[in-house]
Amino acid sequence: MEDRNISISQEEEEIDLMELVKKFWAQRKFILMVCGIALGVGIVVAISIPKEYTTTVILAPESSGGGSGSMGALAAITGMNLTGGKGGITPELYPRIVESAPFLQGLQTIPVADVKQEVDTTLAGYLTEYQKRAWWSVILGLPGKFIGLFSSSEDELVTQGVPTPSQGGVSTGAIKLSRREAGVLSALEGRIDVEVEKKTGVITLKTTMQSPIISALIADTVVAYLQAYIIGYRTQKARLDLDYAQKLYDEAQISYNQTQQDYADYQDGNLGVISARYGVKRERMQQEMTLAYAIYNQMAQQLQMAKVKVQDETPVYTVIQPPVVPLKAAKPKKLLIMLGFVFLGFVGACGWIFLQDWLAQQKEKA
Repeated sequence: MEDRNISISQEEEEIDLMELVKKFWAQRKFILMVCGIALGVGIVVAISIPKEYTTTVILAPESSGGGSGSMGALAAITGMNLTGGKGGITPELYPRIVESAPFLQGLQTIPVADVKQEVDTTLAGYLTEYQKRAWWSVILGLPGKFIGLFSSSEDELVTQGVPTPSQGGVSTGAIKLSRREAGVLSALEGRIDVEVEKKTGVITLKTTMQSPIISALIADTVVAYLQAYIIGYRTQKARLDLDYAQKLYDEAQISYNQTQQDYADYQDGNLGVISARYGVKRERMQQEMTLAYAIYNQMAQQLQMAKVKVQDETPVYTVIQPPVVPLKAAKPKKLLIMLGFVFLGFVGACGWIFLQDWLAQQKEKA
């Protein structure tokens, strides 16, 4: 009995499904009309969205490892141990660096130009004055502009600073941004994307702009800024050590030259003098000169070591895919937009037919 009831219910469901398909087929003109309207709306939407071009740059992983052969040789001479990891930034942090406020601030003043679009301004000016928007974005933005009339446009936002390339990794402290600047940074952040493949460490950087020329220009600039930032951070400690070694070298050179001059003056001023006191002082001055020369020689070796270490700590990047001016727009995907609207129109029309049929059935039961 249970099997029979199950089979009867399945037959009823099949019958109901067939009846529903027949009703859809009977209303095929209505469905086609709705799909046609949806297609028209999709075409309008696809045309209204401004074209955007994406430039892709691929960088090979930076070189890593211990000291080079020259570093090892110099280390053996001076007895220094250069083993130890290179601290600091890993490739996984590159996206965070590009999204940071100081990094994006450095990009705002980049001059950009595009003859076809008659653009010749800074990147900040391009993002605020030359960006095309869909018509509905203008309409939806009217309430915000109305509210903005009653608020100050110079309100300052404060964001925590991070090390910048020019400062070699030294924190800038707090940064004050106006509402306009914050809007520019937000828009710029959404147009720069950095991805790092965990297995290979390959860095993929993408910039999206409404101008293909400006997109390629910004991609090239971001790569240069990122390289300068990482090099500045990675070599910060080595450069501080170099400055300190240079200072010690200069002091040792002055001290050696002074002791050498004092010894020569003492020798010239006491020619022909036979005295034990003279001999003791001369020997002491000679020892001081020898000691000053030993320190001077050691400081010279450490200075050379510090110079080589700065070079050794400097990461090397290999650009696998340089920035190329894109020929085709990456956005919008017009075909997908139109197909999406047609699908929504089809689903909406079928849903409307099903709803009308269900309401009719409810009236009959009542």
